[in-house]
Amino acid sequence: MANPAASSSSYSAIDEVAAARAAEIAELGPWFHNLHLPDGSQTAPEHPLGDFPAFKWQQIAPHLTRDMSGWRVLDIGCNAGYYSFELARRGAQVLAIDVDPRYLAQARWAAKQFGFGEDRVRFVQMQIYDLAREAGTYDLVWFMGVLYHLRHPLLALDIVRRKCAHLMVLQTLTMPDGEPGKAVADIDLDERARLLDASWPKMAFIEHRLRSDPTNWWVPNHACVEAMLRASGFDLLARVEEESWLCEARARTAEEVEAADAELRAAVGI
Repeated sequence: MANPAASSSSYSAIDEVAAARAAEIAELGPWFHNLHLPDGSQTAPEHPLGDFPAFKWQQIAPHLTRDMSGWRVLDIGCNAGYYSFELARRGAQVLAIDVDPRYLAQARWAAKQFGFGEDRVRFVQMQIYDLAREAGTYDLVWFMGVLYHLRHPLLALDIVRRKCAHLMVLQTLTMPDGEPGKAVADIDLDERARLLDASWPKMAFIEHRLRSDPTNWWVPNHACVEAMLRASGFDLLARVEEESWLCEARARTAEEVEAADAELRAAVGI
C-alpha cells in the first residue's frame, strides 16, 4: 500500500518546483514570446494573439530546409528568442540581436533552459544600423516584426542586403489594401494621380501612436513591401503568409551597389 504521507510530500515538492519556475518567469516578464519550456511551463500562455509566435513559425517553417547544419543565421529583433531557438534546432549557428535588454535577459535565461550555449545561439544588444559596421554575412537573415518600428526602413533594408548572402524572411505590419500590380518603370509629373491607385506602393506614416505604441512608425501596403525589397536587392521567392515574405539576395552590378551604398555609408559613418 502506498504511503499517503510520502505521496503528499512528493506532490508538495513538485508544487514547490512549479511555483519557483512560475516566479522566475514572472520576474523576467512581461513576455511577448510564449516559449514552451522543457518542463512543460510556458512564458506567456495567455498571450492575446494566441500561441505566439509558434503559430507564425508553423506557417513559415515548411518553406525552409529542415537541415541548416553549417548555416549562419542572423535574427534581427530576436525578442525572447523563439525563432532563434527553432533555427538552432535545425542545426544553424545563430546571432540574435535586439535593442531591449529585458528581451535579451529573457532570451539568455531561456537558452539555458533549452541547453543552448553561445556556440549555438548568441544574444547581443545592438541596433540594426550597427550591423553596417560588423564584418561577415549570413546564409539566412530573419527579420520579423521590426521594419515598421524603424524610423529609416529603406536604410535598414539596404543594410540587411549587405549582410545577407542567400535568404531572408521578412515580416511586417501592413495595410489591408494595395495588392501588388505590375511595377512601373517611369511616370511623368502630370501623371502623379496614378500614385493614388490602390496597387501603387505606399506607406502610411504614424506620427503619434498605433495600438498605443509610439515606435510603430510606418504601415506599408503589400505593394510597397515588395517594391522596397526589390529596390534593396532582393528577389521575391514567396509570400509565405499574409504579412511574411521569403526572399533571395539578388546578384547586383557594381553600379547598383554603389548607388545604394553611397547614402548608406554617409548615414552610418563607414
